[in-house]
Amino acid sequence: MSEKPISEMSFEEAMAGLEQVVGRLERGEVPLEESIALYERGDLLKKHCEAKLKAAEEKVELIRAQE
Repeated sequence: MSEKPISEMSFEEAMAGLEQVVGRLERGEVPLEESIALYERGDLLKKHCEAKLKAAEEKVELIRAQE
């Protein structure tokens, strides 16, 4: 997994990290404790992606309002 803090990740980096987490969890290749940690990281990555999308949507709406 990436050592870069989630808060510093771009949307694309966070999405790629989330895909890795989901893939590992789906394959069941990790012990329970690590699965829990992965799930927590996945949740943080998902929230980061959602925040980035919301910010982008707000920028688009602001641009549209100025037209």
